[in-house]
Amino acid sequence: MLLLLRGSGGDVVSAVIPHRESMTVEFKSDASPIGDDELLAAMVCMANADGGATYLGIEDNGRVTGLSPKHQNLTGLAAMIAARTIPPLAVRVSGIPRDDGIVAKIEVPKSTRVVATSRGLVTRRRIQADGTPECVPYYPHEFDTRASDLGLLDYSARPVIGASVEDLDPLELIGSVG
Repeated sequence: MLLLLRGSGGDVVSAVIPHRESMTVEFKSDASPIGDDELLAAMVCMANADGGATYLGIEDNGRVTGLSPKHQNLTGLAAMIAARTIPPLAVRVSGIPRDDGIVAKIEVPKSTRVVATSRGLVTRRRIQADGTPECVPYYPHEFDTRASDLGLLDYSARPVIGASVEDLDPLELIGSVG
């Protein structure tokens, strides 16, 4: 759906809201309003995957219900997310005015470090067999794999417990120098 909103200079800017959720798009209802813990879990989940955008004020089926009064202070929303994630997650929040209420677009960067809520919840996003996204627990044994995938960890540079110089093949050492 294509929306029009006012930019910082008063100009009219188009904002596209995707039609469905994906690996990098999440819809969150705020009609109730959504609890901070649930919102933080969604932010952590996105940061620990590929990043993306969470649209707060949209139902899972794409219907816009708008923001609750609790979350209409967009600067406060970004500050709450940063204050309650470890390391602090710097999100960008913008408002998309609609006839049926304001939608908050929360842009979540892909993190190179594992991000958790201040209560210790660590999740990651994945796609299910039917193509819908979900957040699942992110276990410590998966952390090194992510660091390696991001080019931040070289398994060949890790020490081997109990190894000595005698265990090294001199022919491999000569080949790597030249």
